[in-house]
Amino acid sequence: MSEKKAIRVAYGEALAELGAVNNKIVALDADLSHSTMTHKFADKFPDRFFNAGIAEANMVDMAAGLASMGYIPFVSTFAIFGTGRAYDQVRNGCAYSGLNVKFAMSHAGVTLGEDGGTHQAIEDIALMRVIPGMTVIVPCDANEAKRAVKAMTDVQGPMYLRMARMPSPVLDMDMPFEIGRANVLRDGRDAVIFACGIMVDSALTAAAALEAEGIHVAVVNVHTIKPLDEETLLTYAQKCKKVVTVEEHSIIGGLGDAVASALLGHGDFKFKKLGVQDRFGQSGKPFDLLEEYGLTPKDIAAAVKAL
Repeated sequence: MSEKKAIRVAYGEALAELGAVNNKIVALDADLSHSTMTHKFADKFPDRFFNAGIAEANMVDMAAGLASMGYIPFVSTFAIFGTGRAYDQVRNGCAYSGLNVKFAMSHAGVTLGEDGGTHQAIEDIALMRVIPGMTVIVPCDANEAKRAVKAMTDVQGPMYLRMARMPSPVLDMDMPFEIGRANVLRDGRDAVIFACGIMVDSALTAAAALEAEGIHVAVVNVHTIKPLDEETLLTYAQKCKKVVTVEEHSIIGGLGDAVASALLGHGDFKFKKLGVQDRFGQSGKPFDLLEEYGLTPKDIAAAVKAL
């Protein structure tokens, strides 16, 4: 059994570590710092932490002001609130002006669990991806999350970091992180799985099971959905001809649609999008919800075999 660690925990640790070496980093939260893990930063740098209360729109506008003064604000709350309730402020207050605000939102996807559909962000990637100039990053594990946070501080402009709630496996492999560059985690020739976030581990598990049946599947970790690594996507789609995308997000507007757009007009592929099929989330245990929405390794393997 591999080590498990929540991506949001790694985010809080990374933010606190970077705060010690860069005094321009500030953190803002909407009264959820022990859930988003920004309390780790607040404990070390209380003078650079701002609790805006349950006022997400105000929090984003505060971040815009701080960014205009040369600070690097990291804004955190649940993804459903940060990308939905405060969308206008994210778009017009920050992205429209190209301000250097980092939106690091946790509790995304159906694995949020028992809080149910009102709190499970399944459209956040689509909302952030459509904003001009917004970078969208979905790390696959705790280690990649830490590398992503560091990379975000080194690049100017608005960025969205999407994080799950539950502990997930820490992948036992060396994965360099570069914004806009996908990582090929497993080579193959019969099909390719493009995955993001906690679905990457499930894709690897599915590929291992298929290998035992003589089906050789490549797995590509598409941690940056915008800007997209179209070169790597095209290389593996043209090599394998059969493409499956997997995301803990609606199949509308997320990774699957981004990959489909990149491949359009570049070949004849069999293509399947796995994700939430135009439904809201619901209350339940995380693994039960993954089963309900067809996002288990067994479901991924079945989709590959069906192609």
